[in-house]
Amino acid sequence: MAASRSRSCTLCTASDPWRPRVSHAGRNPAAWSTRVPCRAGRSTPRGPAMAFRAWPRSRRGRAAPEPRRGAASRPIRRGRKWTALQEIDALQTKNRRRRRPRIEERLVQLRLDGLAELDRSSGPRDWPPGTADPFTETRWPPEVSRDELTLEALQGGIFHHGCLLVRGLLDREQVDHLVSVTNQAFEGFHAYVRGDPPSVTTPWYVPRRTEVTDNERVWCRDGGGVLAVESPRGLFEIIETFEQVGIGSLVTQCLGERPTLLARKWLLRCVPPGIDSEWHQDGAFMGEDIRTVNVWLPLSACGGELEAPGLDIVARRLDHVVTTGTDGARLDWTVGPGMVERVAQGRVARPTFGAGDALLFDHLFLHRTDQRPQATKNRYAIEAWFAAPSSYPPKELPIVY
Repeated sequence: MAASRSRSCTLCTASDPWRPRVSHAGRNPAAWSTRVPCRAGRSTPRGPAMAFRAWPRSRRGRAAPEPRRGAASRPIRRGRKWTALQEIDALQTKNRRRRRPRIEERLVQLRLDGLAELDRSSGPRDWPPGTADPFTETRWPPEVSRDELTLEALQGGIFHHGCLLVRGLLDREQVDHLVSVTNQAFEGFHAYVRGDPPSVTTPWYVPRRTEVTDNERVWCRDGGGVLAVESPRGLFEIIETFEQVGIGSLVTQCLGERPTLLARKWLLRCVPPGIDSEWHQDGAFMGEDIRTVNVWLPLSACGGELEAPGLDIVARRLDHVVTTGTDGARLDWTVGPGMVERVAQGRVARPTFGAGDALLFDHLFLHRTDQRPQATKNRYAIEAWFAAPSSYPPKELPIVY
């Protein structure tokens, strides 16, 4: 036996004959309870999750094959295919325990592939839903705290007042985390522009060359944004934060089905002062006959009389896309000041936002980035558009949430 223990084995580490290589017998020797002979005649640990596959004689002495991966990271389970939706849910949970760039990139691709698996016939027939107005006070826009954010409040705010302002949706730690995520996504983008290799930009920036053009990237960056779909780690962290505060389940209830996210309108933003913006409804270019919810999440104190630019809004419900390209509008999809004055009925507002507040609205909401010359600081924010699979704008690149 002593002679057997001293023999050389191409599958095991030379310094410790009882400790297998990772590719030979798996990653968790502490969990194994039995030993099986390796092809050099030794005894090596074996566990239930990492079965050792027998090799033919012709392969003895060759490099060991990779172990079978855990169920959460492979698309095949016991001879039956995983759906993309199942794999998304499994990998989101697995990556929560320890961040892995390969899983995050895989999740982005699965969200693209999984769109075909969503049931596009499951949405509610009546839209907008007949929701009572829970906000009888004269304050506009209506406000709730994080604990008061319910389906009734969300639908009542959007379908009766155009939007809902949620105070303190994120705590300070969550805000600081997403600011750090945004900064690293921008650093990854700038490294990509410099021509740095993927080993430098991953996982914070991985360009989607098939789905996103260079012109779109430049347009987003000029507006102070990076597409979350091109930042696998950034997209994962946004979704994780939304799940922590219940946004995913709330939007699912509101739309009546598992939502898609509009990849061209999920942005990590760092908006400098002086960005030119006009009044607009996103439905003017996304389409009017769709169902959406946007979570506009400032990560900086902004708006009002603060130094970072916020939003100017029309705090009333509009049930259609108003006339565009007239009354002083500079673009064919924007709304001129004269038209804004007529449809607002005196309800133009510039709310003051705290870092971690959120403004929720849909594609018929009339708004713009505020244009105050006294704004002198950058504004960090997350912009996250959801849409119902049974009714979404295809050109905005819908993918699975």
